[in-house]
Amino acid sequence: MKPGHTGLTHLVHSTHYSWKGLKAAFRNEAAFRQEVGITVVMLPFAWWIGEGPVSWLLLVGSLFLVLIVELLNSAIENVVDRIGTEHHELSGRAKDIGSAAVMLSLIMAGLTWGLLGWEKFFS
Repeated sequence: MKPGHTGLTHLVHSTHYSWKGLKAAFRNEAAFRQEVGITVVMLPFAWWIGEGPVSWLLLVGSLFLVLIVELLNSAIENVVDRIGTEHHELSGRAKDIGSAAVMLSLIMAGLTWGLLGWEKFFS
């Protein structure tokens, strides 16, 4: 933390950097834009499918989890690309692991929506 940036000043600066990061991800990452679009479309359905606050939170949380993991994956990819674009085993492994994390978050979201949707419509 920079000297003098404590309390409210720190919060203001942190919020600014967070918005800057979200805008950069949306502008530069096609996968993030697609996942934001899916989230915007699916959010109203969470109110319909969710039978209570916990199921609603699971539905919405699974969508936000995908976005969070995608942001982290994009950050990893950017750092790796900043280091160098030539192929290196560790760089490839870092990108593959980040991609696997996104895939697992998508599977988790799909399972959450599938199971709660099944419970709502077929139980």
